[in-house]
Amino acid sequence: MISALLIMVPWGILGGPQETPVPQDSVTTVPQVDLGRYAGLWYEVARIPNRFQDQCARGTTAEYGLREDGRLTVVNRCVKADGRADEAEGVAKVIDTASNAKLQVSFVSFLGWRPFWGDYWVIGLGEDYQWAVVGTPDRKYGWVLARTPSLEESALGQAFAVLERNGYHRDLFILSPP
Repeated sequence: MISALLIMVPWGILGGPQETPVPQDSVTTVPQVDLGRYAGLWYEVARIPNRFQDQCARGTTAEYGLREDGRLTVVNRCVKADGRADEAEGVAKVIDTASNAKLQVSFVSFLGWRPFWGDYWVIGLGEDYQWAVVGTPDRKYGWVLARTPSLEESALGQAFAVLERNGYHRDLFILSPP
């Protein structure tokens, strides 16, 4: 099972592939996220490799749905190397209601109590919500997402420019097989 895909549960306790000297406060979110437009299916185009996605060989997606309580449902899916599907269900909560761009995601629940939450910041977003860049303030985790399994070169270039402006190193990212 995807123990915490993005897409998702970037807990500090899991460690990460990157140590960075850039100050945490220099990661900047987009000014505003319309959660209604953000909801729906996203394909992972690129990511910083992480332990909670090691089993994912291809076809990684995240699907967000609005809930009546103001939170979002999160369903992460991928295909393992042996062809079997992997899925994790979680919940996201908005922690910056002025912009809706800073969220936290949890995939662990004990009798309704969620002890672990990971940062999930929307730091880049195409005008038409066709691509998004998601990161964490410590830069250990990052994803480029799209509404389609791949992005045109120009859109991918814009996404990587957002990452670089936020102190991420492009060479840490791998392209995700559709």
